[in-house]
Amino acid sequence: MANLLLGIDVGTSSTKCVLIDDEGRQVGVAENPYSFDTPNPGWVEQDPQSWWLAAIASIRQVLERSSADPSRVAGIGLTGQMHGLVLLDDAGLVLRPCILWNDQRSAPQCERLEGDLGRDRILSLTGNRLLPGFTAPKIAWVREHEPELWSRTRRILLPKDYLRYRLSGAFRTESSDASGMLLFDCEKRRWSAEMLGALGVTAEQLPECREGTDASVRLSSEAAALTGLPEGTPIAGGGGDQAAQAIGTGTVGEGTVSVTLGTSGVVFAASRSFRSTRDGSLHAFCHAVPDRWHLMGVMLSAAGSLSWFAESLALDAKRTALETHADLYEILCAEAASVPEGCDGVTFLPYLSGERTPHPDPHARGVFAGLSTRHRRPHLVRAVLEGVTFGLVDNLDLVRSAGVQVAEVRLTGGGARSPFWRQLCADAFGVPVLTVNAAAGAAFGAALIAGAATAVFTSVDDACARCVRETSRVEPSARRGSLDVPLDRYRSLYPALRPWFNSGA
Repeated sequence: MANLLLGIDVGTSSTKCVLIDDEGRQVGVAENPYSFDTPNPGWVEQDPQSWWLAAIASIRQVLERSSADPSRVAGIGLTGQMHGLVLLDDAGLVLRPCILWNDQRSAPQCERLEGDLGRDRILSLTGNRLLPGFTAPKIAWVREHEPELWSRTRRILLPKDYLRYRLSGAFRTESSDASGMLLFDCEKRRWSAEMLGALGVTAEQLPECREGTDASVRLSSEAAALTGLPEGTPIAGGGGDQAAQAIGTGTVGEGTVSVTLGTSGVVFAASRSFRSTRDGSLHAFCHAVPDRWHLMGVMLSAAGSLSWFAESLALDAKRTALETHADLYEILCAEAASVPEGCDGVTFLPYLSGERTPHPDPHARGVFAGLSTRHRRPHLVRAVLEGVTFGLVDNLDLVRSAGVQVAEVRLTGGGARSPFWRQLCADAFGVPVLTVNAAAGAAFGAALIAGAATAVFTSVDDACARCVRETSRVEPSARRGSLDVPLDRYRSLYPALRPWFNSGA
């Protein structure tokens, strides 16, 4: 019988499990949600126990719903939200809620660390700028504000690696997720001793770092009893959610580019060599594929901006979607389609949670500009869609300026379900936009990594060649030029408003 592969994605709002066969066909999927807390403005925290309980439930559900024989599961691949700070004590118990990727509290720590080390030195050590979303400044915040708790910290883990610890008892990570901690020399794929020293972190507090395709960790007897999987099932290193998502779309070869329209927006360009931007405007991380790297731009609120809009200004559309089992995105996109390009002068800045790329500014905020009495909700919907898309264009232009030739873009995430938004992206990007069969996103990519780690596939490239298939393609339309003026207007807004964002007003 064919091998099965299990991918587990520890997301911000849920943990998802997908079970696939060795041709990439989805055998089963299960997902269990949880919440996060915002105890103060700009703070976002989550209880790691919620990931563990959701993972157990999802694994059991995916096995039950698929009626799969657990002994056929050749390997487990892990992925999840990046940058989160999980602290454990001597007994391996969680000391405090995880500080998540979109938490902005550590902006002062970033400023101090950059002042102490220098921005150029941090770039040379890690390949990246220091930003509040990353793990290193979170550690600095805990040391400063919770010193007693820090004194009891014996282990530092990322979200997916906490799940690995609970599944196996092993303290491990891999290069792609470690890259986002800003404690890692991404070019040399090892921890940076100088960054550890600057943060007061010991090597013993950090997990051993291997590659995504390493499968030396095995499922423990305790986890086997809880999940229904056989004891000793191999657990691959896996990858950070964006690296795994990219593998799920086949974005592994030189110059392949994917764009994710999820809660956040991500532009991801794979490379066979390490390259970083001089000013750190793009993240330069290790890929979850051995001896591969990638450039990445991240918007903090992409499809999340549309979700915010629905919750705040379109509750009737949300009710209609629930009552008719329609896609909320499609209802809103149908409204947007009734408005011309440029939204009759309305522009939206999608900085609802601050911004990371191309403007590393935790103080930036969302803005509607150009409103008049003639504007109605369809104008605002389209402005949100255009604003998010223009932010992605800025990220793509940074990728191009780094020497990557963008011939096409592989679009994923919830926003990719919308034909209207796909066409808008093709027009704004100026290249064909395609979708692939990676419906389960990062979890699908994690399953492919598990297959490469357990010799179900000869490599990650082989896994992608066998399992990733194009499902749709959209060419830029003749109307693409009508986005030029709205794009220029969008780009003029942030420089004009930055002094106000940073004034504390």
